[in-house]
Amino acid sequence: MAALTPVTIKGPFDTIGAGSADFVWTAGSTDGDTIAITGRQVIMCWNTSADTAYTVTIDSVDDEMNRQGDITTYSLAFGDFAVFGVGLTNEQGWKTAAGIIAVDVENAAVKWAVLTLPAMYP
Repeated sequence: MAALTPVTIKGPFDTIGAGSADFVWTAGSTDGDTIAITGRQVIMCWNTSADTAYTVTIDSVDDEMNRQGDITTYSLAFGDFAVFGVGLTNEQGWKTAAGIIAVDVENAAVKWAVLTLPAMYP
């Protein structure tokens, strides 16, 4: 299991130089990955396979009513992208008490990128 590192998106008043707005796609682990979240993350996935559909799963945890609702085997056709939004990363039922979300891929051809929205501006 590997930890995916979120990258903070540059804001409109940040200095933007060559390469400073880049982010990296990380190959998913079939043993699962984790993401430390604060509630401002966007989780993206991309199936880089040239000819095979693969799935992703985002694991839930018990919410205040002891319910779970995993996003299970979300299918990505080859070349497809998907994004899971901010509501997922700040609502009960997704992050653990330690502020972690667990994600899984069917095949390492699926890559993840996690972007953190910038803090509010003056």
